[in-house]
Amino acid sequence: MDFRHSYFNSIFWPRLKRNKLALLGGAVVLALFLISLLAPLISPYDPSAINAWKVLSPPSWQHWFGTDELGRDVFSRILYGARISLKVGFVAVGIAVTIGTVVGLLSGYYSGLVDAALMRLVDIMLCFPAFFLILAVITFLEPSIWYIMIVIGLTGWMGVARLVRAETLSIREMDYILAARCIGCSNARIIFRHILPNAVSPVLVSATLGVAGAILTESALSFLGIGVQPPTPSWGNILTSGKDYIEFAWWLSLFPGLAILVTVLAYNLLGEGIRDALDPRVKR
Repeated sequence: MDFRHSYFNSIFWPRLKRNKLALLGGAVVLALFLISLLAPLISPYDPSAINAWKVLSPPSWQHWFGTDELGRDVFSRILYGARISLKVGFVAVGIAVTIGTVVGLLSGYYSGLVDAALMRLVDIMLCFPAFFLILAVITFLEPSIWYIMIVIGLTGWMGVARLVRAETLSIREMDYILAARCIGCSNARIIFRHILPNAVSPVLVSATLGVAGAILTESALSFLGIGVQPPTPSWGNILTSGKDYIEFAWWLSLFPGLAILVTVLAYNLLGEGIRDALDPRVKR
């Protein structure tokens, strides 16, 4: 534990601080997290409030991002949409990381028949295009944010499993793992107490990048009309309403599109920065 604390203070954090783009991405991620938490306090209007007198109003001092076809404030809907997008990202990635980590640990530690069976399962899952698999599953289910999170998580764990397996194959040959076996530690203790903490680096990077992918997938599903259903605000379904009025209500497409772009870019920058800071081959 002391070694990991020392590594964070002496190597990881100084490297990460020197990466300005990663810090910018982290600042944006933190800001989005705070916005999602404080949306009820900072939102100027009720995101579901209909105002027939303000239909498709352009951006103004009263409505910073304009209004939609029902007179609802777009800025308020984007603020609340951040809560949906981040919830989907974190829950879906949590499911994917949990499954992928367990599969990777078991596959790398036991090898042999267990490794062969689990890796063939990974290969089979990778044969299916992830987005179309999600699309097919969601089509047969009732549209629900929980179904979306679960399906995205269940179709996104394969990359994590392969990364954790590779780390586990290397770590299990270390002297301290042999010493743990010699003193009679159980396999479960070796896996989760000694191997997992030292294999967490690729998981952290994959999780950070995975949140961006999950947000993008949820936005795409909502845009197609099979994701988060109105009147619940989501960046994807705000874009859906915007495409019908894009010729004269450009703000309905511009602002949610920018929200998706900035969020995905921020997570990618942060993930790349964490990966570089954890990679001993990268000298900064």
